Amino acid sequence: MATTAQLFEEPFDADEYIERLAWRTPGGGSKGGAEAFDPKRLLEEFENHIEELKQLDEKIQRKVEKLEHQCHREAKEFAHKVQDLQRSNQVAFQHFQELDEHISYVATKVCHLGDQLEGVNTPRQRAVEAQRLMTYFNEFLDGDLRSDVFNNPDKIKEAADIIQKLHLIEMFITVFLLLYFCLGKYHDLERQLIQEFTAAQRRGEIGRMREVAAVLLHFKGYAHCVDVYIKQCQEVKMLRLKFCFPCQGLTEFNLGSDKHTFLSKLIKSIFCAYLESYIDMELEYLRNRGAMILQRYYVSKNHQKRPIGTGSIQELKERIRLRTNLPLGPIIDTHGETFLSPELVVNLLQETRHAFERCHRLSDPSDLPKNAFSIFLLLVDHLCVEHIDYALEIGLSAIPSSDAKNANLYFLDVVQQANSIFHLFDKQFNDQLMPLISSSPKLAECLHKKKEVIEQMEVKLDTGIDRTLNCMVGQMKHILATEQRKTDFKPEDENNVMIQYTAACSKVCAYVSRQVEHVRKSMDGKNVDTVLTELGVRFHRLIHEHLQQYSYSSMGGMLAICDVAEYRRCAKDFRVPLVLQLFDTLHALCNLLVVAPDNLKQVCSGEQLTNLDRNLLHGFVQLRVDYRSARLGRHFS
Repeated sequence: MATTAQLFEEPFDADEYIERLAWRTPGGGSKGGAEAFDPKRLLEEFENHIEELKQLDEKIQRKVEKLEHQCHREAKEFAHKVQDLQRSNQVAFQHFQELDEHISYVATKVCHLGDQLEGVNTPRQRAVEAQRLMTYFNEFLDGDLRSDVFNNPDKIKEAADIIQKLHLIEMFITVFLLLYFCLGKYHDLERQLIQEFTAAQRRGEIGRMREVAAVLLHFKGYAHCVDVYIKQCQEVKMLRLKFCFPCQGLTEFNLGSDKHTFLSKLIKSIFCAYLESYIDMELEYLRNRGAMILQRYYVSKNHQKRPIGTGSIQELKERIRLRTNLPLGPIIDTHGETFLSPELVVNLLQETRHAFERCHRLSDPSDLPKNAFSIFLLLVDHLCVEHIDYALEIGLSAIPSSDAKNANLYFLDVVQQANSIFHLFDKQFNDQLMPLISSSPKLAECLHKKKEVIEQMEVKLDTGIDRTLNCMVGQMKHILATEQRKTDFKPEDENNVMIQYTAACSKVCAYVSRQVEHVRKSMDGKNVDTVLTELGVRFHRLIHEHLQQYSYSSMGGMLAICDVAEYRRCAKDFRVPLVLQLFDTLHALCNLLVVAPDNLKQVCSGEQLTNLDRNLLHGFVQLRVDYRSARLGRHFS
């Protein structure tokens, strides 16, 4: 056998091998050999050598099988180790996420604790400072300055500061004592003077009224004197209310050919002094009334309005938020409250409607557009800025991050109510304001202001909707990550798969259906199709990327097709042709997971797949577990 092994030296040549074997056999050489040629002996040697070769082949084959078995065993062990490492990596990643969340939670608690400590420390420092000043004040009262600060020349600045504060305290105490003894007498005398003024007015003693008013002029109660005078005048005017049947009685007299114009001018001359300042009083009233309505609403909600920042810092935050779609600042839990009130809106619009009516009646025709525009600006400030825009800011702050689990999405409710409110605002703009400004240059200013307000709100609405869609996709991703198992598409028992589609698919479809219904209730018009189109495209992208994370056996590929068919049924609820087309194409791609190898080219050239990138088709085929064994890559070479 050793001799046979030597015959196989490289490079191997069959003819040379036979010649060398014959040459080594006694009686098997060619002419001129030492022994005569013996064919029987050569045949016998060949037969023996063939047996040896068979034994050598069997030995080598056993060794090859042993090595192959060892290779398969080590490959399985390596695969198990890789799976264990992947599971360990997943567990470590989950621990890392939990640690990150815990760190964020602790950091938030630390910041909150710091704020609380600061809130406690500031009053404590003030109390300590007050106690220190009281100690110094007692030294001055005793006449014995024992503290080092008053006796050390090096601490003259500190002593000066203390002296200044003690001086202020002394002035306050002096004033307080004076007020304590004089305030009672002050109010008593003031009350007597007002009573005397009222009695003089009722008696008609103008001179006495003038004297008392001159004395009251230096008292804080002088305004009460004015109120008393007005009240008395109103009582007299009520007795003369016959004047309102203005003027109707005067029309019976001969006042000339244009008596109505004359009476109109007469009435206008009577009220001219009041009409000159009408718009200032109107705006002041609306300003106070609107602020009261807003405050009353937020108090009823037990809500302290958060200050909305302005200036360059806020503008920078807005730009970052619009470009990155990141939530800037802490996320606020509104507990489902939209902070938009139909009742408040009706009250503001009602007040504004009355203001427009008064403006139309009381304004000079030349001042009517300008006055109406001023009232409109107040409405914009109270309704659009202080209420709608503030609610949008709160709504944006309440949108959770895209990786939040079981997130409640209320921003779509904010969108719904904001749209309803703005329809009411637009109706009043057309019905009440437009007739007052339609023929004046103020029309362009009003339209520009309205457009500016709409654009500002649309930017925030679009940002909020986009971030809400990200949260929806994040929730779908979380469902798939927790519910989808690797064995779903590569089952251990190919003949015992009894489900129509996976649990992950079922839960995702249920979640998507709820969100589609939510969008339809919250939007109107073309906005519904626009938002559902964007949601559908993101839904498709998520499922497409999710399916590419697994490898598929024959039965697993069939189950993946069933999942996609269920996703496609869910996509029909969108009623958007583009979304349905995307899922139709994805369904056709999944057919590549189960089609027979010989039919791959035919399927790839089908109507739905022929225009797709071949790298995409090849990528799906590579997900098959038989990709290498069936040499499927040759179809894409």
